[in-house]
Amino acid sequence: MLFTAESAGRREAFLTLLKDNGIAVKTLETWQDFLNSKAEMAVTVAPLENGFWLPDAKIAVIPENLLHGVQIQQQRRRRKATRDADAIIRNLTDLNEGAPVVHEEHGVGRYLGLETVTAGGVTAEYLLIEYANHDKLYVPVAALHLVSRYTGADPEHAPLHRLGNEQWDKARQKAAEKARDVAAELLDIHARRAAQQGHSFPFDDNDYRLFAGAFPFEETPDQALAIENVIKDMRAPQPMDRVVCGDVGFGKTEVAMRAAFVAANAGKQVAMIAPTTLLTQQHLNNFRDRFADWPFNIESLSRFKTGKETNTALAALASGKIDIVIGTHKLLQDDVHFKQLGLVIIDEEHRFGVRDKEQMKKLRANVDMLTMTATPIPRTLNMSLSGLRDLSIIATPPTQRHAIKTFVCEWNKTIIQEACARELSRGGQVYVLHNEVKTIANVEAELSAMLPGVTVRHAHGQMRANELESIMSDFYHQRFQILIATTIIESGIDVPTANTILINRADKLGLAQLHQLRGRVGRSHHRAYAYLIAPPKSALTPDAVKRLEAIESLEELGVGFTLATHDLEIRGAGELLGEGQSGQIQEIGFNLYNDLLERAVKALKSGKVPELSATSRRTTVELGAPALIPDAYLPDVHARLILYKRIASAESQAALDELRVEMIDRFGLLPEPTKTLFSVTRVKLLAQELGIRKLDMHVKGGRIIFDDKPNIDPMKVITLIQKRPWVFKLDGQDKLRFEIELPTVEEREEWVVKLMGEIGGDLYP
Repeated sequence: MLFTAESAGRREAFLTLLKDNGIAVKTLETWQDFLNSKAEMAVTVAPLENGFWLPDAKIAVIPENLLHGVQIQQQRRRRKATRDADAIIRNLTDLNEGAPVVHEEHGVGRYLGLETVTAGGVTAEYLLIEYANHDKLYVPVAALHLVSRYTGADPEHAPLHRLGNEQWDKARQKAAEKARDVAAELLDIHARRAAQQGHSFPFDDNDYRLFAGAFPFEETPDQALAIENVIKDMRAPQPMDRVVCGDVGFGKTEVAMRAAFVAANAGKQVAMIAPTTLLTQQHLNNFRDRFADWPFNIESLSRFKTGKETNTALAALASGKIDIVIGTHKLLQDDVHFKQLGLVIIDEEHRFGVRDKEQMKKLRANVDMLTMTATPIPRTLNMSLSGLRDLSIIATPPTQRHAIKTFVCEWNKTIIQEACARELSRGGQVYVLHNEVKTIANVEAELSAMLPGVTVRHAHGQMRANELESIMSDFYHQRFQILIATTIIESGIDVPTANTILINRADKLGLAQLHQLRGRVGRSHHRAYAYLIAPPKSALTPDAVKRLEAIESLEELGVGFTLATHDLEIRGAGELLGEGQSGQIQEIGFNLYNDLLERAVKALKSGKVPELSATSRRTTVELGAPALIPDAYLPDVHARLILYKRIASAESQAALDELRVEMIDRFGLLPEPTKTLFSVTRVKLLAQELGIRKLDMHVKGGRIIFDDKPNIDPMKVITLIQKRPWVFKLDGQDKLRFEIELPTVEEREEWVVKLMGEIGGDLYP
C-alpha cells in the first residue's frame, strides 16, 4: 500500500498523523523505490487526486486527500485566503531597526533586531527591544505573541517607556477601562444592528452558476472568499455592511457584479456610487458587457447625461424600470427615488466628502452596503478591525501580474526622456500626472519639445464632458502616446498598454491617492514603472517624506491594506465612536488597544466583567533544548522574525500544523532546533488551556507552575502523587515537580502532553 502526499510538508504532517495512531510506514522518494522495496506500507510525494488499485500486483495507491475527505490543496488555499485583517499589522511585517514596537507587559520601545544568546547550555534567539535610558529587553522568540508593531502615531511621536516604571501600567489600565466602555457601546450597536430586519435575498443557485461561469478569468482564492462572504451576508436577514479591500485591478469589480446579480435577480434595485464621471462610464460599460445575457436594465447618472436624459432616468428609477443604476454622488441627492432599493455599492469610499458619507450612513440602516476600496481610510480600517464593519481583503494578484517598480526623484529632463523613451520603444503609452490646470499646457509644450515626433495631449476636469470623453477614448485606442492629466485619472478607465506613470509634485498627494494613481499602470503582463517626482527632501514636510518613503518601500503587489496601516500611523487612528480614545490609542498603540477591546467584548459577551489588569494569561515553556530557526536554514533575518511571530501567535494545533507544512514546502525539512520550537509551541497551547503559567523540562525532569485558578482537577494531581511519589511532589501550593529521565525532546513532549491529559479538569474528562 502506497500513500501519496501533495508536498514534502504534507508528507511530514501525514507521517505525524500515522505515528500518533500507531501506524508505522516507510518514507520513499519515488514509485520505483516503492516497487523495489519490500515495505508493506510506504508514503511518497506525488500530486495525485484519485487513488487506484492494481489487482495483479496487489498494490493500492491512496492519496492523502481521500483519507481526509477533502482536497488538501484546495483546503490550504482557502485557509491561506482567510487572512486575519489585523495580522498584517501584528505580524511585524515591514519592520526596520529603530521602529517602535509594543511589548504588552513592558510598553513601547524600539526594535533593535534579533540576537542569538546561549544561556545554561541552551542556545536561543531573542528579539531585542531598547527602552528609555538605553535599557534593553531580550524577548524569547517563543514569546513574540506579546510583541506587535506600534501603530497609532508616526514613529517620531511614538512614546518611549521606561522599564520597571509605573507609567506603562497606568497607561494600559486607563486604556483597558476605555476599551471596556467602548466594548459595551460596540455590543449595543451590534445588538441593534442584529435586531434590524434587512432583506434576506432569495438565491437561485442555477442562475448564479450561469452568471459566475461567464467570468472570463480564474478567481483568485481571496477573491473567491470575498464573493462567498458577500453572498452569505446578503442571504442573512440583517443588513450587510462589508468593506472589500483590494489593490487596483485585483478583482473588486467582479465581487460587486456578483452581489449586483444576486440583488437584481431577486427583484431588487442596485445603486453603485463611484467618485468620478469617467469611472461611472467605465463601470457602466463593464456592467453592460457582463450582464449582456441577462434581462436587466442598466443605466447611469452623471454629467455626461443631458438634463432630459437625467429626468427620464430618474423617472424610470422611481417606477422600478431600472434594475442597476451607476452614478456619481448625484445618486445621493434628495430628488433620487427608488422603487425597491436592495443594495448600495460604494466604489473608492475615501474619495467622497463628509456630507456624502453622512448620506451613505442613512442608507446603511435599511439596505445592504458593499464598500470597495484599495486603501481604506484610517477610520474605516479602524472600524473594520474593531468589528463594527466586516472586512474582506483581496491581496492575491491575478496571474502574470508584476509589481510596479517605483522611484522617487526630482524633475530631471534626462530621467523623464529615458522613462518615456523606454515605454514608447516597447509600444506602450505614458501617463504624466500634473495636478494644476493653469500650467498643464506648459508641461505639454515642454514634453513635446523633449520628445520630438511623439504626440502629447492633456486632459482635466474643467473641460467640456464630450471633449474629455473624446481625449480619454483616443488614449484608450492608442491614437496618441502620452497623456498629461490631473487626478481625474485616479479612478479612470483601464488602459493595459499604459505601463509608465510620472507623478509630478507627488509630495502634495495623499498616500491613498498615490497608491491609486500608481495602480493606473501595470494592468497587463508587462513590467510597469512609476516615477514620483518631488522637490529635494529638505524642502518637504516630514509627513510628505513619510508618504513618499512608504509608497516607495511597498511596491510589491497587494499592499493596499498595508499602505492603509501606514496612513493610520501618519494620520492617526481616528476616533472609532468618540474622540476620547485617540489619546489611549497613541499611548499604547492601535494593536494593543484593539486587543484589549477584543478581550473586553469577549468577556461581556460571555456575561463576565472585563479584567482591567489588561494582561491576558500567558504561558512560558522550556523543553531544555535549542528552540530556534537556524541561520543556515533561513538566512533572512526579517523572514525569520515574521515566522517566529506567526509560530508564537498560532492559536490552535491546526494552525501550527499548517505553518509547519508551509515552512517545509518553502525551505525544506525542519532542522532539530526548529522542530523543538514547534514542540514548545504545541505544549504551550495545551498548557495555556490548563492555566499553567510556566513549564520547565530538562533531561532529568522539571516543574510546572500553576496560575491562581488553574483549570485542573486537584484530586487527579493528588492521585498522581500518591501513585508515583518517586516521580511527583508538590512544592508549595502552585508548583508540581517531577523527576524522570527523558533524554530527547520528542520524549519530553510526548510525556508532558500525556501528563496534562491526566491532570486536566473540564478539558480532559
